[in-house]
Amino acid sequence: FVKMGNSDNVQVGEWVLAVGFPLDLQTTVTAGIVSAKARNIGILNRERSQPSREQIEEYERTGVMPEAPANTAIESFIQTDAAINRGNSGGALVNANGELIGINAAIASQTGMNEGYGFAIPVNLAKKILEDFKEFGVVKRGYIGVTFAALDADKAEALKIKEINGLYVSGVVPGGGAAAAGIKEGDIIKKVEGVEIYDSPDLQEKIGRMRPGDKVALAVLKADGSTKNVNVTLKPESSVAPSVAVNAGKATNASVSKLGASFSPATAAMKTKYGIASGVVVTNVEAGKLFDYYDLSKGSIITKINGKPVNNAGEVEKALQTSRDGRTTIAGLSERGQFAITID
Repeated sequence: FVKMGNSDNVQVGEWVLAVGFPLDLQTTVTAGIVSAKARNIGILNRERSQPSREQIEEYERTGVMPEAPANTAIESFIQTDAAINRGNSGGALVNANGELIGINAAIASQTGMNEGYGFAIPVNLAKKILEDFKEFGVVKRGYIGVTFAALDADKAEALKIKEINGLYVSGVVPGGGAAAAGIKEGDIIKKVEGVEIYDSPDLQEKIGRMRPGDKVALAVLKADGSTKNVNVTLKPESSVAPSVAVNAGKATNASVSKLGASFSPATAAMKTKYGIASGVVVTNVEAGKLFDYYDLSKGSIITKINGKPVNNAGEVEKALQTSRDGRTTIAGLSERGQFAITID
């Protein structure tokens, strides 16, 4: 049996060993270092961004995309350059003391073979999942009840703050734990349980190891420049339904400004290239707004809103006003392929 380690203590640059059965070989051990922590490689976003065939068919028939579950999955890997290939998934990543610190899970590669970018699930997160399955048969996750955006130099300058560590709160779910603790849109979460955070995987992993009803200590930078320490009681998954988790209190009766994007008409060449009859090109996306949340980046093309073709910003605004029961469906093309999203 392998001894359990503590993935919180893993340091970038420390030596690790990856164990597995790569390429149908017998037990194989490779060596490398920890290249990064809390790495998000976009696996879950790619899955979320591409609706199923059944969803697309229903959208084409009714103009309304069937509602997807809340995006509550976690992606926060330990990155290593130890050789990992097909067959390594599920194998151990151990430190120099032989302690398990991660579960090998994925690689980033242009060829499908190891190129020095391997990823492992932190063992502290894996242990919590195992305990949940043993006790409940399902994973129990607690949620703060906010949406957020990472800070960068431009946003920090606009907010007149010197440091860029932390997460900018772009929305607060009514009735959620954060709202009850007094967290508001525009606050910046700086620490979780006394540990500084720098991006969303940092926060998601730490919260993902807790259950509904647990309390988490947050250090929050308020708009007036003061720092407030608050205890947030985590809520169950049902508290973060898609209708409110996007940008609570602002997602009804969507408008161009609330989408957080600007548009220009798609050119004839674009329409020919992509085989579309209508469309507007996303020319800018604001951090923390709806399009940013859904990973719709600059260059994406919106073809229909609520089933209506759009060809310019005016038609976008007009189509947004035809929402059914306050629900808006946006369809188009992004760098990851066809997409359709529904905003309540």
